[in-house]
Amino acid sequence: MNTQNDTPTIILIAGHWLGAWAWDDVLDHLDPDHSRAVAITLPGLDPSDADRTTRTLDDQVAAIADALARRDVSADHPAVIVAHSGANAPVSLLLDRHPELVRRVVWVDSGPMASGTAFAPDFPATMDELPLPAFDVLAQQASLDGLSAEVLDRFRDRAVPEPGPVLRQAVELTSDARTAVPTTLVCCSIPSAQVLDMARGGHPMFAEVAALETVEVVDLPTGHWPMWSRADELAEVIRSAALAPRPNGRDRLDAGTRRVG
Repeated sequence: MNTQNDTPTIILIAGHWLGAWAWDDVLDHLDPDHSRAVAITLPGLDPSDADRTTRTLDDQVAAIADALARRDVSADHPAVIVAHSGANAPVSLLLDRHPELVRRVVWVDSGPMASGTAFAPDFPATMDELPLPAFDVLAQQASLDGLSAEVLDRFRDRAVPEPGPVLRQAVELTSDARTAVPTTLVCCSIPSAQVLDMARGGHPMFAEVAALETVEVVDLPTGHWPMWSRADELAEVIRSAALAPRPNGRDRLDAGTRRVG
């Protein structure tokens, strides 16, 4: 039986415009006393940082590594990293540079980035940041399903513009060891069947998934922000992934999926 002490450190990282606050509801379900799980705010997304518009992906990777060090994460005691949406860029770099520190990565409506790609390589150099778009515009890019007017108001009030350097910087990967890190894909706004078809077909959004050695796929049907629309179910998925035994061999992409709810 797994106990609290068996649970690895869990680091939760939200996507663009969001800080640690975005995980509050998930943390209440996942780890009420916050002894094993922690959410972090990436550099560039702290509204009190006077230099936040100059922060880079390298700054963000360094901040994640620092968070791991402060929780005494090591190769002997690796952590589980939970990455939502646009957090995939710094987490892809972390997996490349420090794969031994990660027991499992949980991609929440996201996935690993390919080397040489950037979120918005053509984002104008004259623009320091990208504010949260109007919701009718955002809804054309990502599903808002499951979000109440109250949640959307909180999103608008607390969102921090995304730094331009983070959007423009390409992810440069050099170590194949990252593909051996066990992976859980939590598919929300795009069903897993479609995600896996895209991976097998080499679609740029999910091409890296096909290279992973061990993949667990979970369907959690909702919009792109499940930490608000299905917080308790997402917490259970993360807990299950964190406590999963380390695999002994390769699980193919068609090894099977499970659906929550």
